[in-house]
Amino acid sequence: MITYNHESFIEETIESMMTQKTNFEYKLFIGEDFSKDNTREVCVRLKEKYPNKIDLFLNEKNLGANLNAKQIFKACFESGAKYIALCEGDDYWTDPLKLQKQVDFLEANPDYVICYHKVKVLQNGILKEDTITQEVAETTTIKDLAKGNYIHTCSVVFKNNLFEKFPEYFHKSPVGDYFLHMLNARYGKIKFLDEYMGVYRLHETSVWSSKTQIKREQIWREFLKNIRKNFDKEVQEILDNQLKQYKISHKKRRIASIKKFIKRFLFFKRNK
Repeated sequence: MITYNHESFIEETIESMMTQKTNFEYKLFIGEDFSKDNTREVCVRLKEKYPNKIDLFLNEKNLGANLNAKQIFKACFESGAKYIALCEGDDYWTDPLKLQKQVDFLEANPDYVICYHKVKVLQNGILKEDTITQEVAETTTIKDLAKGNYIHTCSVVFKNNLFEKFPEYFHKSPVGDYFLHMLNARYGKIKFLDEYMGVYRLHETSVWSSKTQIKREQIWREFLKNIRKNFDKEVQEILDNQLKQYKISHKKRRIASIKKFIKRFLFFKRNK
């Protein structure tokens, strides 16, 4: 978990992890990125409450999401854990058996390397249906994932140490979770559990949600260009097709924007 300025959410998030019921040991690694609010104080208090279940990294200055994530990924991957789960500081889990269910599946099915589930989306105090997993098959592969991300960060559990080191671009990537899932999916299948076991918060201060649709599309296009070289030719072609769709979408938006400007300009000229 990485967290920054999540004072309103962080206690619920951490407690949802500490109440997991498992027949195996687990530990939570938290990177607290020198928050301006009371996030750090809450993390320290909960670390004292669960001293053996939390490793807390207190950054002495704000590193930013990428560098903060880099140190936490390193700690997790080098921990000796067989599996890793992700959850950001503003999301939370709702099923105390979430980890047990996902690990049980991966243990029983060695040809799968990723397991994820449905989540509810919380926006303005209202729980909504998860949309990105509505039409996803129970079993998918990297070829499906290359068409677009359908895995919420707070829902995923994956096998550790599937590859030796991250590509250089990974820790500069603006969309680290999707890139990680793609890298892992090179080594096996992906399982979808059709159960709601977590909540994704959608709010104005979240890094991705706070950006405009046009800005998100610009970031995504550059991101796809940078990750494609890490995959085989067939997957590259699928990523290229996804990139093409974003280019078409951007072009349509630009044409619509120009038409709207011309229409306003002509209206202004007529009424001048």
